[in-house]
Amino acid sequence: MFSKIFRSSFVTSMLVLIMSFCMIVAVLFEYFEMQIFTELENEAEYISYSVKTDGEAYIDNFIENDKRITLVAEDGTVLADTSADPQELENHKERSEIQDANTSGEGKSSRYSKTLMQKTLYYAKKLDDGTILRVSTTQNSVILILLGLIYPMIIIIILALILSLVLSNRVSKKIIKPINDIDLENPSENITYEELTPLLKKISSQNKTIKKQLKEAKQRQEEFKLITENMSEGLLVIDKNANVLSYNESALRLLEITDVTAGSVLTFNRSKGFRECVEKALTGQRCENEISIEDNTYSVIANPVYVNEKIIGAVIVILDITENVKREQLRREFTSNVSHELKTPLTSISGFAEMMMQGGTPENTVVDFSTTIYKAAQRLITLVSDIMKISELDEGAVVSERKKVDLYELSKEIITRLTPVAEKRNITLNLIGNHAYVLGAEKILDEMIYNLCDNAIKYNKENGVVDVIINTTSDKVNVTVRDTGIGIPISEQGRVFERFYRVDKSRSNQVGGTGLGLAIVKHAATYHDAEISLESTEGKGTSVTVIFDK
Repeated sequence: MFSKIFRSSFVTSMLVLIMSFCMIVAVLFEYFEMQIFTELENEAEYISYSVKTDGEAYIDNFIENDKRITLVAEDGTVLADTSADPQELENHKERSEIQDANTSGEGKSSRYSKTLMQKTLYYAKKLDDGTILRVSTTQNSVILILLGLIYPMIIIIILALILSLVLSNRVSKKIIKPINDIDLENPSENITYEELTPLLKKISSQNKTIKKQLKEAKQRQEEFKLITENMSEGLLVIDKNANVLSYNESALRLLEITDVTAGSVLTFNRSKGFRECVEKALTGQRCENEISIEDNTYSVIANPVYVNEKIIGAVIVILDITENVKREQLRREFTSNVSHELKTPLTSISGFAEMMMQGGTPENTVVDFSTTIYKAAQRLITLVSDIMKISELDEGAVVSERKKVDLYELSKEIITRLTPVAEKRNITLNLIGNHAYVLGAEKILDEMIYNLCDNAIKYNKENGVVDVIINTTSDKVNVTVRDTGIGIPISEQGRVFERFYRVDKSRSNQVGGTGLGLAIVKHAATYHDAEISLESTEGKGTSVTVIFDK
């Protein structure tokens, strides 16, 4: 805007200067012409008296100066001339100044030379005898005057140019300053040109609209961010070139990304499944694949985004399905294990029953078969019972009123029930600690402590010891079952709470374990929001601690 005003004011000033100069020259030229005509008239008046007295002889003897004197007869014949031989001159009857003098007594005219460089001024006066006295002189034309003034004009124009530049610059700055000083944040508070008032009012109105829209956009952005950041699912938004436009923290966490740099989403994960989803989504196809990162499994769902039927990008959702995959795997393993565990005693029962059904079996053998069938049936009952317990805990279907339970008294009762079993292997059961209370389901707590003690007896050594320790802290109640048994290898300690998992399967078969005892313990602890810790040294024993909140 400044440059435009500067150019306009500069060009305008130069045009005004040139036009003014031309007008002044024209006016002065006209003025000087009038002055010359006045001089010619005065001189013609003076000469006319001499001509009346001396006649043509006065003109012939006239000393030449810058004026030319011509005496013309009434018919236009040149009688005398100070600059040329009258006989060589043409008839002047058609000259305008001669015609005017014949009709009105005097006449004026001016004529340019062929080169337009000079202009001749004529004044004619009719004398009393009918002759016409004409006085003429020459003056430089405007063109010649301008050519003569060209150097002064150049100097004046240069000076005017410099002055115009300076003044135009100052004027432009002065004009533009109030506009540059406008506070667009508060248009109504500006003091500037009255002509700008409608514009400032419109800007003020637009500012209010923009602020409102920005506030709404910011609010929507914050809401979107709040929603996406609180999603457990990962969210990635990409453009048509697969560049990342937006993401949430869950996406970074699930894909295990710590350093985020702008660029292609393919740098986030280079697996085939992830790349395939991105490529398909950007070609307009919905895609869902599973990818694995270390021990975790994720479902990647990519959908294209359209605007006016044109793909502008894609939205990628990442779901952590690790637990679902593990549960499905556990379900398959559980089904397989249950089938195997049920099949063994059922096969035994079926085989011995078939032999007894055929008859001819000695009585003592029948007793042995019956004993075996009974043990197998008891194993089935125990197994089914444990399966039902763990299923109830899994599904949260346990209906048991929570109440204040004394773990010391409960452990004491359990030890009493297990003493006959322990005595068969000469294992000593000890209860250590004081009364400690937790809020829980007594039946489930009983199952949990019973299974810990039962395992400690089963996997103990002859003449071993099992200690049940009850102790409390300021905010916790701990139940520890410690044995002096065979222990658990470090490599196996992370899996002992899995269903049907046995460290030593041959020993488990000997002692009759189902492989569900510690799984029930884990679920019971979870039911009571308790923590489990395990310490074991192979060949020295195992210690399992359940930690309850008070």
